[in-house]
Amino acid sequence: MRNIGKRRYLYSAILLLAVIIPILAFGLGFSSAGSSSLDGPYETVLELEGFREWADRSIAEAELEPYYADVLLDEYASIPHASSRIAVEASAPAARSDESALRKGAYGGRDNVLVWDSMDTHWAEYKVTVPEDGLYEMHATYLPLKGEDNTRPVVWDVKIDGARPFREASSITLYRQWKDAGDMKKNDDGDEIRPVAADISDWQTHPLVDSGANYAEPFKWHFTKGTHTIRVEGYEPVAIAELALEPPQELPTYLEAKSSYPSSESPDADDILIQAEQMTWKNDPSVVMMWDRDWRSVPRAEGRITYNTMGGVRWDWPNQEAAWEFEAPESGLYKIGLRALQNRFSQKASFRTIKIDGKVPFRELLTYRFPYGSTWQSVVLSDGSGEPFDIYLEKGKHTLSISLTHASVSPIVRGIENLSALLRDIDTDLNALTSGQVDRNRTWKIDRDLPGLKGQLEQAAHNLDVLADAMTEVNGRKDSASEGFRSSAGDLRALLEIPDDIPYHVDEIASITEKINNFVVNLHKQPLQLDEIYIAPADGEFPDMLASWGEQAVGIAANFFYSFNTRQSLGELDDNELNVWVLRGRDYVTQLQDLADETFTPVTGIKVKVNLLPNPELLVMSNAAGLQPDVALGLNQDLPVDYAIRGSVYDLSRFGDFKEVYDKFSPGSWQALYYDKGYYGLPETQSFQVLYYRKDIMRELGLAIPQTWQDVYDMLPTLQQHEMNFYMDPQQFLPFISQNGVEFYTPDGFRTGLDTPEGFHAFKQWTDLYNMYAMEKQVPSFYQHFRTGTMPIGISDYNMYVQLAAAAPELNGRWGIALIPGVEKQDGTVSRWAGGLQTTGVIFQESKKKEQAWAFLKWWISTDTQVRYGSDLEAINGVSFRWNTANVEAFVRLPWKREDANVILQQWAWYKEKENPPGGYFMGRELNNAWVRSVIDGMNYRASLESAILDINRELRRKQQEFGFIDENGQPLKSLDFPVVKEPWDGVNPYVK
Repeated sequence: MRNIGKRRYLYSAILLLAVIIPILAFGLGFSSAGSSSLDGPYETVLELEGFREWADRSIAEAELEPYYADVLLDEYASIPHASSRIAVEASAPAARSDESALRKGAYGGRDNVLVWDSMDTHWAEYKVTVPEDGLYEMHATYLPLKGEDNTRPVVWDVKIDGARPFREASSITLYRQWKDAGDMKKNDDGDEIRPVAADISDWQTHPLVDSGANYAEPFKWHFTKGTHTIRVEGYEPVAIAELALEPPQELPTYLEAKSSYPSSESPDADDILIQAEQMTWKNDPSVVMMWDRDWRSVPRAEGRITYNTMGGVRWDWPNQEAAWEFEAPESGLYKIGLRALQNRFSQKASFRTIKIDGKVPFRELLTYRFPYGSTWQSVVLSDGSGEPFDIYLEKGKHTLSISLTHASVSPIVRGIENLSALLRDIDTDLNALTSGQVDRNRTWKIDRDLPGLKGQLEQAAHNLDVLADAMTEVNGRKDSASEGFRSSAGDLRALLEIPDDIPYHVDEIASITEKINNFVVNLHKQPLQLDEIYIAPADGEFPDMLASWGEQAVGIAANFFYSFNTRQSLGELDDNELNVWVLRGRDYVTQLQDLADETFTPVTGIKVKVNLLPNPELLVMSNAAGLQPDVALGLNQDLPVDYAIRGSVYDLSRFGDFKEVYDKFSPGSWQALYYDKGYYGLPETQSFQVLYYRKDIMRELGLAIPQTWQDVYDMLPTLQQHEMNFYMDPQQFLPFISQNGVEFYTPDGFRTGLDTPEGFHAFKQWTDLYNMYAMEKQVPSFYQHFRTGTMPIGISDYNMYVQLAAAAPELNGRWGIALIPGVEKQDGTVSRWAGGLQTTGVIFQESKKKEQAWAFLKWWISTDTQVRYGSDLEAINGVSFRWNTANVEAFVRLPWKREDANVILQQWAWYKEKENPPGGYFMGRELNNAWVRSVIDGMNYRASLESAILDINRELRRKQQEFGFIDENGQPLKSLDFPVVKEPWDGVNPYVK
């Protein structure tokens, strides 16, 4: 096997150790569903054949830092815990990157703090004198700076004496605190509107922990006796009062904690009831109120959206935490019960860390298991035998907080990644042996032809059994993952029954690899929905948390009745309102209605009714029925011209101030909205194509960011030698066409412009990536390959950015974006044209309120509205709802990381979409057919494109005749006169910082 190719699964082995060892050391406990320790299967995970050998060798080979648990196991095992606290005054760093950006001052009611007021990357260094050799926790006292542009958590890269002691130190996250602001409002349909989360962050002290929630306790840091330098680097504005080295705290077991309670009495007091949706604070705005129809959920939803619970699928990211304040009426022992729903993934448990007043009271609450149940459950925090935990509370105010942890399932995930890498290597060796061909006329002697293969497969089967046992132990029961591991182990052993036939079954090994990898996605998904929280005296009884059979029957009947009491339907149009249909989710529609009621109607006097449009086909059907809205939003960029061809939407260029609106957007974005000398839609959102790359892997391989496609060709052999590859969606043909100076259509729109030497060159450049340079023809998930490192570089869009920002905390600081590769022109500049798709808004031809509709569209795409809308969406739902506005001025005011925003803006200058003439839908279809003929079927590229050109021109002529652009003899009656965009848009330049 190749060294760095093997290194990938060696790293995964380290990751597996990284989580297992802390769990074994911490002795984590679980809920009433079962076990109180991780004995048995977890210990056998360490028996994976070759495990330690791989980990040791990978550390020697890799240029990157080791994982935390490997350091904890190998370097920290014999080092004692420190005994003294060392405080470091943050306002006086020994060195800093910029004295104006990082200055001593006052903030948040404190004097003499370091005010880190910049969104560019900066650093501060502190000298600390350590009196004794030992392990410390590192605690930070901080307050994130507040403001419209400051909404993200603070992420630090921490180094000790110029180096990271472990890999996870590159992405330490310090969270803000949020609270749902204002009273609950209702819309005209009687549905509640989620309140916007407000940043209520105050000074807080927290230990530095893993951003991926893969470890149950804070990081430990080794300091030898003497003077050391601590360097923190980041880009989020924050005020820092103190850094402190603290002796690590050993958590007691439940029995140890109980024996130390000052009292063993149960107070004579009433139960404390907390409605879970009324959170005191949360560390992520995407942990939101949810609504539930269950008849027992309080307050009851009577046929309308009623936010009566919290969490659910919005509470499944690492470290997400919610807290509730309550008051204990008397000192004494209490127990905690929760009305919980955990039914998202069949038979799969979710895990949470539970704290009282900011501290985990005993070890068993570090990773508490909430078992699967198809309906609401009454969950009482209990030990393995089902005996409720007694928790001592002093009289007065307390805070209960619950946060999501991956510490229990991460060993399984890392084991899958490790095993997957092993199976990929087996697959690679078999393909090398067979040249990728299954030839049943050839006989094999596997011990001679591929020595060691049987041992590898036996090892893989054994490891699958180990992971199945571990999954069952963690989950408390069998589930699809544990049974899938066992069946895959059986499949591998079936292959070993006739070893010499293994080369005939290469596809089966690839299928097993894909099967076990599919489990990874769901293992880290751990939703949990809460309705009520009860804190009761230890000797008391909890009230019924579940609906009785009678109540359930009543609820089913009532909900059936309420289903007929619908909201206003799309067919009920009020002539006194501006009717707006939106092709987006309910959250987007509700937020727009609320914003229009608040800032548009009071100013203009125009009442707006926003309705959810489930699918665009309803627009066609409503038009046939004579029902049309005034405005539609969220439409695919091809739909406005499709409707314009049929006279269904209005030409926006007829409005007198259209030119002012036109200049706000890039010229390339208007190409897809132009038809017959008019513009029939406004850009709302735009995706973007940028180059994503793994900084760590690119550095390890010694590769530079490619500027041209020739640079990509040059790097591909290095990537492929290490079993990696470059990614680009095979259907993304626009960059190659436009970067080579080719237009999709002739200016009159009658023919395709591909029939030129440059057009054939562009098509060859596109297909050569797969025919000659062996890029992957089919990639199910670039995101997953990017995370694992098998595709450390590639071109993708906005969705990839949001996924990485929201769901890959382990890669913080290890990935970046750059301009996409392009074609070098004669003057030495690089042409980087690319599309990205956009959503649009239109006004319908039959609307009797066109001026009002135009006023609404101008308000909607204005900077202030787009900033407010995007900020509210993200405040309510988190970074996964980042609004990718097409308004460049609004874009820079939304909370993008500054260095990333600059790249996106520079690429934005090269944004360009293809035109949409009648019959233009054949362009994409036939180009992709041509790609298939050339890449899959092996047809000559020129013959394949010529065939596509004939089909495209034939369809264009047919549609031109149908819609009156040419007569029956093919003679032109009028032309489309497409505008041509040749130069990048300089309108972004003022916004690039």
